[in-house]
Amino acid sequence: MWKLVNGKMIQTTDNTRVKFRTNISEEILQQLEQLADEYDTYSNYLLENGLRNVLANGIIRYDKELRPTDRIQYKTTYDKELLESVKELAKEHKLFINDVIEYSVDYIEFTDIKTKDYKNRLES
Repeated sequence: MWKLVNGKMIQTTDNTRVKFRTNISEEILQQLEQLADEYDTYSNYLLENGLRNVLANGIIRYDKELRPTDRIQYKTTYDKELLESVKELAKEHKLFINDVIEYSVDYIEFTDIKTKDYKNRLES
C-alpha cells in the first residue's frame, strides 16, 4: 500500500497482514488461480472472502473422511484478525485450519472481492 507523507508517496507494508503457511489441495489452488485471473484478483483475496462468509455463517459441515489427498504447501498473507478468528473456528469444530480454508472456497462471493489494485491502494 502507499501512503502520502509530507507530500511524498511512500510504499509501506500493511501491518494488518501476517504470513501464514499451510497445506491446501493442489486442485483447489489451481481452481483459485483460474478464478483469480478471471476476476483480476489474488487467490488469497478469494480465500479471505470465503473465510469471512464462513465466519459470518458460523456453521461448518465438514466430512473429515473427504479430506483431499493432494495437499501441497501454500504460503501467503492473511488479515491478522481474520486468521485468528479462523483458528478459533477450526478449534471449536475440531478441524485443522487448512480444512476450514478449503471449505471456505465454496463460500466465495464474487460480487464482493478485492482486486489486484487493492494492494497498491493509497491510504492517508
